[in-house]
Amino acid sequence: MSNPPHDPFYSSPFGPFYRRHSPYMVQPEYRIYEMNKRLQSRTEESDSLWWDAFATEFFEEDATLTLSFCLEDGPKRYTIGRTLIPRYFSTVFEGGVSDLYYILKHSKESFHNSCITVDCDQCTMVTQHGKPMFTKVCTEGRLILEFAFDDLMRIKTWHFNIRQYRELIPRSILAMHAQDPQVLEQLSKNITRMGLTNFTLNYLRLCVILEPMQELMSRHKTYNLSPRDCLKTCLFQKWQRMVAPPAGHPQNFKTEIFPSNHKKEPTRQTTTKRRKRKNSASSASNSSLGNSAGGKKRSPANNFNLTSQGLPHCDRVKKVNKTYVTSVFIGGNPNIHVIQICIHIWAFLMTRQSKTGC
Repeated sequence: MSNPPHDPFYSSPFGPFYRRHSPYMVQPEYRIYEMNKRLQSRTEESDSLWWDAFATEFFEEDATLTLSFCLEDGPKRYTIGRTLIPRYFSTVFEGGVSDLYYILKHSKESFHNSCITVDCDQCTMVTQHGKPMFTKVCTEGRLILEFAFDDLMRIKTWHFNIRQYRELIPRSILAMHAQDPQVLEQLSKNITRMGLTNFTLNYLRLCVILEPMQELMSRHKTYNLSPRDCLKTCLFQKWQRMVAPPAGHPQNFKTEIFPSNHKKEPTRQTTTKRRKRKNSASSASNSSLGNSAGGKKRSPANNFNLTSQGLPHCDRVKKVNKTYVTSVFIGGNPNIHVIQICIHIWAFLMTRQSKTGC
């Protein structure tokens, strides 16, 4: 019986050279180095799937990315969630950047609450621009990272506070156009604002509208509801959380803290009883007379049964005034009109997509 051919790359588990590929903990700065290497491996054919894989590798599912800087019209602060992070990095390259990497100097690490925090006061974001002229932009600031203390060691929070930036042009380019004042004037103009391109800044401004709509979009994908029904259910759930008493307190929690409301409680009960009587009377008349005039004046909310989606019915949402709806949805931010316009556009695109089938 002949022995099988010997494989030179085979390592026996019982031999002295066997090594099991087990997960290992690395330093947080090394994770930034790995992220720089991954960004350098990007090609022009990298699509949204590549960027989603990049964000999944280095960011947690509930990660947030924050950028703080000061423009001509005042300080700015933008915070985006995990679903918008891949698009942020792709917009950096779509704005004319050919290379992107981060340099950390004299960073400090601390461990607390099962997280590793890296605080680097001398962080530099380096971007190479090829248009309109070859330029190297060094954006300096303070970078605070929070990593999850596990085998993957992914980023939970990313906060980059930009202080200053520098745009560097090679001397050879200046020597080539030394006799051309128009080109020199063009080279003297900045191509970025605080180290960020206009493409990225416009995306961050758009994220102010897109971030509150993430709940609506996720609900649409989960329950396959229309945009109006998604907005209605989100408003009702937020209104329910505001009205419901805190957990762990007795039923008379409000009367104990606010004794002045005790006298108003019986009147509130009587009004609810009257409403029930009216509803019962109207339902009896409708059942006896068939389709009456009162049955025709029903809100569109009655046609939508939220209990089938695991959610309560929300007929009372129509009785809430516009000011209350605004405060419930986005905390009193006047961007509710912009969000309503976006919902109309979203509904139009969905209708067009269903008709064309593309």
